[in-house]
Amino acid sequence: MQYAIRHVTVAAILALGGAGFAVAQQAPAKPAAPAKAAAPAGSGPLSGEVVKLVRIDPLTGLLGPVGVSQGKGYQFFAEKFSGAGNPAGVKFEVTLIDNKLSPAESLNALKAALDQGVRYIIQGNGSSVALALVDAVNKHNERNPGKEVLYLNDSAVDPDLTNSKCSFWHFRFDADTSMKMEAMSSFIAEQKDIKNVYILGQNYSHGVQVAKYAKDTLARKRPDIKIVGEDLHPLAQVRDFAPYIAKIKASGADTVITGNWGSDLSLLVKAANEGGYNGKFFTYYAGVTGTPTALGQNGGGRVYQVAYNHYNMGGQMDKWMTEFKQKYNDDFYTGSTIRIFETLGAAMAQAKSTDPVKVAAAMEGLKVKSFNGEVEIRKADHQLQQPLYVSVWQKAGGKYPYSPENTGMTLVPVKEYPNYVSSTPTSCQMKRPG
Repeated sequence: MQYAIRHVTVAAILALGGAGFAVAQQAPAKPAAPAKAAAPAGSGPLSGEVVKLVRIDPLTGLLGPVGVSQGKGYQFFAEKFSGAGNPAGVKFEVTLIDNKLSPAESLNALKAALDQGVRYIIQGNGSSVALALVDAVNKHNERNPGKEVLYLNDSAVDPDLTNSKCSFWHFRFDADTSMKMEAMSSFIAEQKDIKNVYILGQNYSHGVQVAKYAKDTLARKRPDIKIVGEDLHPLAQVRDFAPYIAKIKASGADTVITGNWGSDLSLLVKAANEGGYNGKFFTYYAGVTGTPTALGQNGGGRVYQVAYNHYNMGGQMDKWMTEFKQKYNDDFYTGSTIRIFETLGAAMAQAKSTDPVKVAAAMEGLKVKSFNGEVEIRKADHQLQQPLYVSVWQKAGGKYPYSPENTGMTLVPVKEYPNYVSSTPTSCQMKRPG
């Protein structure tokens, strides 16, 4: 069976209607493979049952390349984890809908998916979108018992999503901003050459939270460090970051902390290289589409990333990444995709059901062995507890050979923070059904 994913718009789905929606999910990009190439049937309690998922994220615009690359990851791992690839034996089918990074478009996409009976929604790029989706999913589930939907968050990291805005219907598989900043600031605190920090971010919930937690954690761990500047810029609208680099240089900052991602990080790094800024960058998303190319050879030894994975994890992940690159001529970096499939398969096997209410209950407190050890969905707030890594941009080779975007460079791990270190408290007051 082919698991090709078709990119569709909200308008297209609404126009297609029910039957057309099924075609959009299953239409192959090329002629179907012969039967012998089909995914092996599972032997689990739900063998042969199909689970349809819709990912609502940008596929066009400045940040579109990120969503397109991540969509390939969903295609790749839907194959790997379907049938015999999960203990429940279910088959996963995924559709991508372009939301143009708009909360309004995302709500239209959600409605279109719900109208066609989809019970599992995925989103990640943009916490402003995530907050809108959580609210909409909560309302839908309250009004439509028996037709509940789960929201699986692969990348939106605003801490409010598992604190004041936590929901029984929402599960986050990325580490939130506070978790990543806890690790990042711990590492920065050990770097005695860092004295003056500039904070630059995108002007929406994620960028605001990065600035807040950066100031709070550095004040606690290295009160001698000065915050010499702080700026927020429009999300996915700035095409020339030269004026920001000029301000950073004028401030005397030896280090920049940024939560920027996609084109907003790639263009920032490009402007820094062209403007002769040689300070350090501490980022969340240096490994994301386009940024490795923007870094090139110039960022060696001074651009850092904090994340739950990196390009040289070893073991099965290395094999998957090599296969992915051969298949798509692209780099896989959104490891939360894997954890979504791992968790759904395990929870559905435990629940012996694909019903979202039963699956959500089974996911609470669930532990699975993933690509870098055991991870756990914390029952209190549905935040995945997982190790975090600080890595630095350096030449590829030796123990760390993987080169993203064929740059000859890679992200080399320099520090690992286990689950109990990267974990942060939650204020979630979870309301469960019944």
